[in-house]
Amino acid sequence: MIAYLDNSATTRPCPEAVAAIEETLLNCWGNPSSVHRLGIDAAHRLAKARQQVAAAMGAEPERVFFTSGGTEADNWAIFSSAHRLKKRGNHIITTSIEHHAILHPMQKLKEQGFEITYLQPDNMGRITVEQLSDALREDTILVSIMMVNNETGAVMPIEKMAKLTHRRCPNALFHTDAVQGFLKIPFRAKTLGADLISVSGHKIHAVKGIGALYVRPGLPLPAYLHGGGQEKNFRSGTEAMPAIAAMGAACEAGSAHLREDIARQSALRDALISRLRDFDGVELIGAAEAPHIVCCALPGIPSQNTINILQEHDVYVSAGSACSKGHRSHVLEALGLPPEVIDGSIRVSLSRETQPEELDRLMEGLQAVLKRMKR
Repeated sequence: MIAYLDNSATTRPCPEAVAAIEETLLNCWGNPSSVHRLGIDAAHRLAKARQQVAAAMGAEPERVFFTSGGTEADNWAIFSSAHRLKKRGNHIITTSIEHHAILHPMQKLKEQGFEITYLQPDNMGRITVEQLSDALREDTILVSIMMVNNETGAVMPIEKMAKLTHRRCPNALFHTDAVQGFLKIPFRAKTLGADLISVSGHKIHAVKGIGALYVRPGLPLPAYLHGGGQEKNFRSGTEAMPAIAAMGAACEAGSAHLREDIARQSALRDALISRLRDFDGVELIGAAEAPHIVCCALPGIPSQNTINILQEHDVYVSAGSACSKGHRSHVLEALGLPPEVIDGSIRVSLSRETQPEELDRLMEGLQAVLKRMKR
């Protein structure tokens, strides 16, 4: 038995997602834009997947648009919002602990003349409503704050932040990167208050290469890709039907026992935190409020050494964010942690498939790390 504890990097596709891919490849492989029977069958399958994803998000199906993943959804939300509203102002608010799919587009917008305010976290990785309130201005046109931080597990008060933004800046748009929150933190797009919500398939037991952007009703967001007019002219290109079907199936499967799965993961997280707190040589990092993310460090032991020794014991974790390979974590730097802690940090991330025995294996692996490195 392996202990796969890197679910915030990617999850194993669930049986329902795999079955949906096989069905689409073998029995429903037509182009949804074709007007013959095979195309119509594919269009029906596309509509079913959109309904499945929308139901999991608590959204209207016609307001869910498929993308190639969370990164594209974030880029689309940021660039299209800024360019649509630039005549009304040039001030944008985000945080210093966003995923690079947000931070890099913000840098591009800064080069184009937009003014970016980066909210700073506390030492647990949290951003407060009060911080956002202090940063909002008359010329603020966009706020983008992630729902769950992918390294610290801190959960942001998105509903309160969205309401505050719309009350203080009626013309501004509010976007949240919910990639690490989707099917982990219960929310409904209709009531969350965000104008734009990004989600990804491979974080919820679907496959890589598929995601979605929720666009609230009535918002005329500029198109991101131009061509054949797919996705209601917002995002042209022949739909990736096997991946879309997989995401729909994974959403339906993940929604079936969502509350029970969250409670179970939360219990495993709490048990792990308790064990790590009593483990000499390990330092806990961040809020760990989400049910699936625990960040810790073995100060003085490089993360890559820890990962190498753990995988010898069939235990798999990440060194911070798996999306930032080769770079020191900007999230942990923002928390003001010393270099030896940042460079020794690892992220343990759970899923609904995680078993208690996997955590036992992790603890045994960490003992082996400390023993070998001390020797």
